Amino acid sequence: MEDNERVQKVRDIIKSTRIAMLTHLDDEGHLISRPMATQDVDFDGTVRFIAERASAQGQAIQKNPEVNVAYSGNGAWVSLCGTARIVNDPDQLRELWSSFTESWLEGGPENPNNVLIEVDGHTAEYWDAPGGSKITQVANLLKAKVTGETVDGENGAVDL
Repeated sequence: MEDNERVQKVRDIIKSTRIAMLTHLDDEGHLISRPMATQDVDFDGTVRFIAERASAQGQAIQKNPEVNVAYSGNGAWVSLCGTARIVNDPDQLRELWSSFTESWLEGGPENPNNVLIEVDGHTAEYWDAPGGSKITQVANLLKAKVTGETVDGENGAVDL
């Protein structure tokens, strides 16, 4: 499979999943993961989230920007390693702001504490189980158990 096909596979999984676990290091060097809603699903190597600058996550990313973003759903997974940054862009916040965002963050896109977290990916690895649906996955697992053959899924990595 060519790199552009692998990037498209990563894009498709991210687009179909939307909620990610964003992992960063805290002040003591421990890994911390928090669920985040991906704001821009036209993946071009960068993913975007809306967050609070003053949050523990926002502060930690400013100190150590290396992060991992993990997506999991519908029998497919993506692990995206990259560098995060805090972006002040009220126009882009306005464009991405939704009632979902409003329920989690105060003050709207004009609140200077509300910022974008942009993660520029270095590499992405994906796994895609055959069939995608839970029923097909269970059937594949049962088939593997009965036949002794392993389930073959699709796996790939791409530099971004």
